[in-house]
Amino acid sequence: MGTLFYSSDAQPISIDDRLLQYLQVVLSTKLRRGESFTITWTDEAAGHKRTTLWVQPSISMRFQYGAVESEPLSGGYLRQLADQAAMSSGLLLNAATWQQHEDAHRVRVLAAA
Repeated sequence: MGTLFYSSDAQPISIDDRLLQYLQVVLSTKLRRGESFTITWTDEAAGHKRTTLWVQPSISMRFQYGAVESEPLSGGYLRQLADQAAMSSGLLLNAATWQQHEDAHRVRVLAAA
């Protein structure tokens, strides 16, 4: 499990290592271009239904991973997240959709091996 430290927020955000990898790529790309956007996700286990963060270049972030090595990312899912981040509604993370993409990615990796 990874952790996203957002600005000076005292409560870090726990995120699956692989999903955090995807987020790091999308966030880094958008911020390098000087583009601001929102990220929204649901987390009922945290006691609230939905959280939205405003992301802009002046806000500091730190990505901390539980695993030492990174895994190859799915280009298709990465493009989907980048496309969402470019929309006015922002990047929307959904646990069910994330799991479907992960399952499909693992099947492709196993088939290629």
